[in-house]
Amino acid sequence: MEGPVSKNERIELRVSSTDKRIFRKAQKLSGDKSFTSFIVRVVKKQAEEIVAKNDRIIATEKDRQVFFDAVFGNTKPNQNLVEAAKRHKSKRS
Repeated sequence: MEGPVSKNERIELRVSSTDKRIFRKAQKLSGDKSFTSFIVRVVKKQAEEIVAKNDRIIATEKDRQVFFDAVFGNTKPNQNLVEAAKRHKSKRS
């Protein structure tokens, strides 16, 4: 289990008064105890979703590349595949 998290990083942010009012209203409606905890929670959730989506896209691209390499690549079938094809042909004859 991890130990306590050290909160020694700081982010400064400038927003319009309109944005700040809506953020404050949302914080009160959400039930978050502090404005900071609200901002951190919302931004962290959104950031995690963006990263997860990116990771899925990368995985999909890798899978696509593996598939196309297997189907259209210049690799020759291994011995097991050659023998399976011969058995299949002999059963069809």
